[in-house]
Amino acid sequence: MSRDTREFDVIVFGATGFTGRLVAEYLHLSGADGARWAIAGRNLDKLGQVRDALHLPPSVALLKADAADPAALKALVARTRVVITTVGPYQLHGEPLATACAEGGTDYVDLCGEPLWMARMTTQLTPLAQRSGARIVFSCGFDSIPFDLGVVYLQAEAQARFGAPLPEVRGRVARLKGGASGGTLASMMETIEAIRREPALAKVMVNPFSLAGGFKGPKQPHDQGADFDDWADAWTGPFVMATINTKNVHRSNALRGHPWGEGFVYSEKMLTGKPGQGDKGRKKALALARFTKLQNLALGFTPTRALLRRFVLTQPGDGPNAAAREAGRYEVWFSGKAADGRMLRAVVKGDRDPGYGSTCKLISEAALCLLRDVDRSATPGGVWTPGSAMGLALVRRLHARAGLTFEIAA
Repeated sequence: MSRDTREFDVIVFGATGFTGRLVAEYLHLSGADGARWAIAGRNLDKLGQVRDALHLPPSVALLKADAADPAALKALVARTRVVITTVGPYQLHGEPLATACAEGGTDYVDLCGEPLWMARMTTQLTPLAQRSGARIVFSCGFDSIPFDLGVVYLQAEAQARFGAPLPEVRGRVARLKGGASGGTLASMMETIEAIRREPALAKVMVNPFSLAGGFKGPKQPHDQGADFDDWADAWTGPFVMATINTKNVHRSNALRGHPWGEGFVYSEKMLTGKPGQGDKGRKKALALARFTKLQNLALGFTPTRALLRRFVLTQPGDGPNAAAREAGRYEVWFSGKAADGRMLRAVVKGDRDPGYGSTCKLISEAALCLLRDVDRSATPGGVWTPGSAMGLALVRRLHARAGLTFEIAA
């Protein structure tokens, strides 16, 4: 069946989960940009409860498919042009659906922040997607859209203003109210388990170019300690999502033929004090670096992971309430220095908590961007990042519809 004549434009897979339900709610309240959409999962009764609770119209169909049933998934994706999936950890549950989309010519977006799985799936799915025309786009949530697109936006402005890209960009999380999703912790734990079983995989995690298609770029900053950033005039500590965000940024550069140069350098950290704040910011940076190190050690300890699974990860449907989601905010600075010394800074702001309130909007609009805004001649079938697949088209859509702002600082 031709993609253009399929029954649905978008299917939300995993709509009975906490994040999937938020995606369905957002599509309903936003009007889904006129798209024909449906919700899918393994239990029709629970899907019906979601439809009733959210007051979705009868036109939103309920579709049954299990993440572990390849035949059902193949039939499901043949009915739609784009699939949104929130069912993770993807290294446990994601391969059959991603494969069905790559084989069936169905565009796909997810919330994956799991580099080991992404590296394996990129190799496995690329030839399938190139033959079928499917655009497979990982990491369409808080990791990594604000960061990936923040660099894309800043580099586009640098090209327009300076006539050349910036050889180095520093991403700095200046404000973060609200946390990452529970799925992020689950994914981290599964990644640690995978490395425990196969220690050689640790090289993928520490290599910032491990998703860049074999490209080996220059030495990148070591961002796990406490450092003073003279560009921001503030102290910095490690940022938990930098491990995946940096890989996606470098993959975006590689997929588009290195428009920022093969020597491009990217750093990503969290500001621990305001500009000009000296000793207080330093103490916070040191404390954050110590905490991050201890956290990594704790997650690497098998009994700790067992306790987390028992008391944290077994509670279905958990997440912050609507008031907490709406009270959340984030702000990220992207700074670069041109070859002649001129500086340029972009500021990306989100108007909801990152892990849920903003993420449900990000992934929804990414799917709609593929559907409405991105020509296949520019982005053909393959495995992409948000920045390389959609770029400034998604920046404009998020700015207009999803509560994100992309601006150049005065």
